[in-house]
Amino acid sequence: MCEAHLVRRCVKLQSGVMRQRGTEEWTKWRGLVSEQIASGQSVAAFCRDRGLRDGQFYDWKKRVSEAEAVKFVSVKVAPGEGPAAVAAVKSIEIRLRRGRSLVVEPGFDAQHLRALLSVLEPEA
Repeated sequence: MCEAHLVRRCVKLQSGVMRQRGTEEWTKWRGLVSEQIASGQSVAAFCRDRGLRDGQFYDWKKRVSEAEAVKFVSVKVAPGEGPAAVAAVKSIEIRLRRGRSLVVEPGFDAQHLRALLSVLEPEA
């Protein structure tokens, strides 16, 4: 319970814990959804094996798929690099927040990349 003079700090701490729990839940369910897809098992079999409720899994699967819907981003081509130079490039660099980046080679698995980005950039 929060005392009157500590209410502001207590609320901040509680909201931080709730936010962390929410992030942990999203991470957990994104992982489970990716695992189920990769396993090739039906949702019913996957849930039965892990002691999960089907309805809860479907709810989270919908949330995750909606959150990971394709989003368009602006792309800037560096000066002096026309279409011929861009076509010759063998990989793509994706710059993330906080100075991180991913290099994606041709033939990458789009679903795997989505799952990876959802972990690295959960609020994107």
